[in-house]
Amino acid sequence: MGRVEGKVAFVTGAARGQGRSHAVRLAEEGADIIAVDLCENIDTIGYPMATLEDLEETAKFIEKTGRRAFTARADVREASQLREALDNGLKEFGKVDIVVAQAGVAGMKGQPPLQAWIDVINTNLIGTINAIQVALPHLTEGGSIIATGSTAALMDTSKKDNPGNDPGGMAYVHSKRALSAFVHDLATELAPRGIRANVVHPTNCNTNMLKSDPMYRSFRPDLETPELKDAEPVFYVQQAMKVPWVEPEDISNAVLWLASDEARFVTGAQLRIDAGGYLKWYDYHN
Repeated sequence: MGRVEGKVAFVTGAARGQGRSHAVRLAEEGADIIAVDLCENIDTIGYPMATLEDLEETAKFIEKTGRRAFTARADVREASQLREALDNGLKEFGKVDIVVAQAGVAGMKGQPPLQAWIDVINTNLIGTINAIQVALPHLTEGGSIIATGSTAALMDTSKKDNPGNDPGGMAYVHSKRALSAFVHDLATELAPRGIRANVVHPTNCNTNMLKSDPMYRSFRPDLETPELKDAEPVFYVQQAMKVPWVEPEDISNAVLWLASDEARFVTGAQLRIDAGGYLKWYDYHN
């Protein structure tokens, strides 16, 4: 029997990257999946978003595990769209036990800068809150909420030499800090009801978001035209362990654990999967 056998998971940002990985990993361990994604570009975000074809491919990966997939296009910035997607998924599966609020964007170098700030906050913070709150009325004892933060949210990134020190980049950091505080306080309210809420904090993760021109230029502002083919050595600076990034599956294993009964008494946690990135930052700044 799988570790989340018979459960239903609602996963945002499921078309590719970490969201796809989380959805498939949960399916491998017995969960049916309600998978949603925007499936269109955002003008201020300097890398392509996932497509409808990506979301359909995620569904195929889920179905290969023997579990069922319900997919929907929905913009996490719009609570009404998420509610409709979840309601239709509930018609298919009858319940929801797990919420994985994964959808997020990085707005480094986004233009115009203040619109980049708005788009990142609306996606990463408001979108996470929307995903959780449309599911809250349907969660019962034993339910589990997992939101995706970032190791950057745990650090002081206000200094000028830090990557992403522009409105779109700082919105990323602020959104992850704010959603972490939101989930912490929500966990307190949900604990007497037997529902858990936690945050996972990845370091650099091997996804399209990381391997993008805006992200690379944020790490190497000294180069006028940095080349992505040279990106890997740059990203080593973030972690204490000798790796440039972690894989989506490394985060998915933590998500699976938090969703499972193995973590039945774990709530309000801020779980770093960062290859020692926070330790490296703390040691450098103290």
